[in-house]
Amino acid sequence: MGHKMTKPDEDAHLVERAKNGETAAFDELVIKHSPKLYGLVYHMTSNHEDTNDVLQDVFAKAYRSLKRFRGNSAFYTWIYSIAVNMTLNFLKKRNRQRKFSLDDMDSNIQNDKDFIELTAGTTPEQEANLSELQQRLNEAMMQLSEDHRAVVTMFDIQGMPHAEISKILSVSEGTVRSRLFYAHRQLQTHLDEFRK
Repeated sequence: MGHKMTKPDEDAHLVERAKNGETAAFDELVIKHSPKLYGLVYHMTSNHEDTNDVLQDVFAKAYRSLKRFRGNSAFYTWIYSIAVNMTLNFLKKRNRQRKFSLDDMDSNIQNDKDFIELTAGTTPEQEANLSELQQRLNEAMMQLSEDHRAVVTMFDIQGMPHAEISKILSVSEGTVRSRLFYAHRQLQTHLDEFRK
């Protein structure tokens, strides 16, 4: 029964220590939440360098704002919402600076550890199909608005429940569901066009 409570409690202890100026405690929080946050930002930006830049900013901002964290939500919900907001701002800025280059993304995905593991030991034909599917999915994701991309990343890729996403984005669960509905419909339409 107490299992659900252990996570925020563990963090609360580290947060308290970090608030008292213990940098090692903050480092521990960073290490603990980095993998999920990296996944979130990378699926929204499709670029490893951008992901690293954004995450550095996210952790710097979290460190500066830690005194204001009241513990009304779990620490990871709080830092997640900082990450989502900073990534959305980053994407808006990036979209103004340059239109997304697919070549950029393709070269990234070819060097992606998960992608390499996924395609290891496949025949060249399967590999071509996987590579094409990956590209289609990436293209489809990039067609989505930033807000829609955020909910798809959290729900479909990271398996977060609606309630958690609604806390992170500060919107109602109904809004999360409707964004997912429209995003899924758009992804479906985009992928269907390639099957014709």
